[in-house]
Amino acid sequence: MCRGASEPSIPPVWRRELLQARDPPRITCNHREFEQVPDSSQEVTMTSYEHMVQRSFFFGPIEIAAIRRLVPKHLGEFATFDVITACLWYCRTKALQIEAEEDVRIMCIVNARARFNPPLPVGYYGNAFAYPSVVTTAGKLCGNPFGYAVQLINKVKGEVTEEYMHSVADLMVTKGRCLFTTVRSFIASDLRRFNFREVNFGWGKAVYGGAAKAGAGPFPGVTFLNPYKNAKGEEGLVFQIWLPAKAMHRFASELHHMLGNQNQIYKE
Repeated sequence: MCRGASEPSIPPVWRRELLQARDPPRITCNHREFEQVPDSSQEVTMTSYEHMVQRSFFFGPIEIAAIRRLVPKHLGEFATFDVITACLWYCRTKALQIEAEEDVRIMCIVNARARFNPPLPVGYYGNAFAYPSVVTTAGKLCGNPFGYAVQLINKVKGEVTEEYMHSVADLMVTKGRCLFTTVRSFIASDLRRFNFREVNFGWGKAVYGGAAKAGAGPFPGVTFLNPYKNAKGEEGLVFQIWLPAKAMHRFASELHHMLGNQNQIYKE
């Protein structure tokens, strides 16, 4: 509209009934993202920004290929999001030095619009995503081959179906608007397909289109994968992450080790 158009290119669709709770509500799926987990451990739980630092890291074609080589070929092909998120989850868990027997949790933001039959209308606006969670122990995550984490993430993403989304809505009605657990949790969201850089307000293409920082509200344990072109003109992705200062150094060290000491991934 700011560019002189008389109407939006995609007409908005309200239709709240598409995602409303059923009558009677029935929780039919497992929603471990909403488990109430007591924090009995002594390590950093990552539930506030106090004494934390944020850093950005760039992954170009070389870095992404290096991570992919860590996945055995017999496991099949996986999305870039799966392998990158598995890498971050592994390195973050190692950096925080979480005890081997403690549970750690990854939640992946999944766009559910195409998971419906028929899919939600293109112009439907509002929340149409889920963040399914998979839980393992720190010992299993860090002690198993890298493919273990990749498979966990790939599997949990596939759990988001139309029935899953209705089950989430029913859970909200049954248990109230409960919040996801933050205890030893890590959340990853892929913003590379949002095409923020292509949005033109009449001033041309954006230099950058993505999240300005990691975290969501009071919880720092959220990382976004943003499309990015570095100073060399390489297209890739950039992500920000919050960690305690000492843990950040350990994270960078683990990441360099996994990448085979690739250069140019660390950004202030």
